[in-house]
Amino acid sequence: MANRSKATEQLSEFAQSRKVPDALTTGYGVPVDTKTSTMTVGPRGPILLQDVQFLDEMSHFDRERIPERVVHAKGGGAFGYFQVTHDVTKYCKAKIFDRIGKRTPCVVRFSTVGGESGSADTARDPRGFAMKFYTEEGNWDLVGNNTPIFFIRDPILDPDMFWDFITLRPETTHQVCFLFSDRGIPDGYQHMNGYGSHTFKLVNDKGEAVYCKFHVKTDQGVKCVSTDKAEQLAGSDPDYNNRMLYNAIANGEPPSWTMYIQVMTFEEAENFRWNPFDLTKIWPHSEYPLIPVGKMVLNCNPKNYFAEIEQSAFNPASMVPGIEPSPDKMLQGRLFSYHDTHLHRLGANYLQLPVNCPFKTRVTNYQRDGPQTFDNQEGAPNYYPNSFSGPLDNLKHTPHAVKVTGDVARYNSADEDNFSQVTTFWNKVLSEGERTRLVNNIAGHLKDAKEFLRKRAIRNFSQVSPEFGRRLTDKLAQYHTPKGVNAHASL
Repeated sequence: MANRSKATEQLSEFAQSRKVPDALTTGYGVPVDTKTSTMTVGPRGPILLQDVQFLDEMSHFDRERIPERVVHAKGGGAFGYFQVTHDVTKYCKAKIFDRIGKRTPCVVRFSTVGGESGSADTARDPRGFAMKFYTEEGNWDLVGNNTPIFFIRDPILDPDMFWDFITLRPETTHQVCFLFSDRGIPDGYQHMNGYGSHTFKLVNDKGEAVYCKFHVKTDQGVKCVSTDKAEQLAGSDPDYNNRMLYNAIANGEPPSWTMYIQVMTFEEAENFRWNPFDLTKIWPHSEYPLIPVGKMVLNCNPKNYFAEIEQSAFNPASMVPGIEPSPDKMLQGRLFSYHDTHLHRLGANYLQLPVNCPFKTRVTNYQRDGPQTFDNQEGAPNYYPNSFSGPLDNLKHTPHAVKVTGDVARYNSADEDNFSQVTTFWNKVLSEGERTRLVNNIAGHLKDAKEFLRKRAIRNFSQVSPEFGRRLTDKLAQYHTPKGVNAHASL
């Protein structure tokens, strides 16, 4: 049919590539005589244990699912390249940035955060924006979201119920306002920005370091879906965002994003008016302007979703020389948690899977064996030190040294400034129409919470702006106040 999309026609395209069907085999490569009949004792007798074709089929079927991600379970992605357009070598020695015009292959996975693998793409939810760059120094993973900030600043927190957690942790207010604003439901992955979110450290070839934030801005322009349309799409096309991305690439309209960095010196960080490593806050662009770096283009759809997207594994700890972690607490927590998750989901050798393999360089280490080992490094010694030409370390890759002093303790950051940046967002970023939709979206979700949680939420949002709190009170009153009762008295 002429009006069918490229995403819908994937099976037909495969059929066209195979004019003659391949011969059916078992997993051992042995030809199969009959696919649809088991081996039994007579036409109505029991199945025989010697029916190895049936055993091969069922044992694999029983193991086709791997554990889904705890968060970011629903997603899609594509392959492409990153090309340097501006010289940033004075900040960073990473080879991915070493010359203008250089291209580096990459893969990107987009996702919702909260839903399971079968959930709708159009849920009101932050979006994951995970990038893997296959550099000649190894893979660099930039694992971020479509918002420049996050709910919490300390990784020990794990929310049970949304509004109870949100109202007890005022630091979430900034992200909550992004989530319930128009940008809470992007109109396709190619119409949203990506942010490294965390603060990182960049080191140049002289050993000089600065702190940095990464921004990846869509070249297609930010577009969002209204709440009503999102609900309609959730029922009619739950894979809406994945389908849009696939069709754009298949139709020769590859989406692109421009990468920028913000840079802050160590001295500026030391004297900054709030914690520059706080993931719930942004660095003002007026003080730390965006510096262009390059362009990322996605021009190749995956041929096998499971192998290339579901098994893709992104890890913030995967950094190349010149890019290092900062004291950002959330980043420090993620340096452990992502790798640990991949070990559980995919196994000890997940980095040998093609989509995760650092194919632009050669892995030479002392790690051996384990399930599903594809490359055991031939006859190289598996102990260190050795006298048989095993790989050697190199002090030129020593990380940038930082002096740290302080008392070892658990420091609670809950009472830091949680509202001033959200006030700027309310007063200066949002238009009047966007403020109205933000209030309506919050009220539509908050109305089902218990009354004490509604009151606590109003107190928090009132600290952003008294007008914000008043408008939210009035909107909630439309759901809860009997006729003739004063709305402000009831809440």
